Amino acid sequence: MIIYHNPRCSKSRQALGFLRENAEEPEVVEYLKAPLGQAELAGLLKKLNLPAHDLLRTREDEYNELGLSPDTPEEDILTAIAAHPILLERPIVVKGRRAVIARPPELAEDLL
Repeated sequence: MIIYHNPRCSKSRQALGFLRENAEEPEVVEYLKAPLGQAELAGLLKKLNLPAHDLLRTREDEYNELGLSPDTPEEDILTAIAAHPILLERPIVVKGRRAVIARPPELAEDLL
């Protein structure tokens, strides 16, 4: 199990705590320190089975500065996240071939 984590985010901390409370010790990837490449993001998107726009934190300044929208092509969204990892929605929990955006943290229960 992997959690893409931002320790400054309360929802991300809550999700990590939820996993640990349920006897999981996930690999913690602090994606702001070790940004994901475009290929990694594409693989993550496939596991999430969501539109690429759902990976974006739309309230970040970079979202508007880059002119992103629901109509932005997937490749452009993944390029934007790779260059500006703050745009990646968090926390994302992965287990095997499945992943969830754990907002709220209890959504990670589907992977336990």
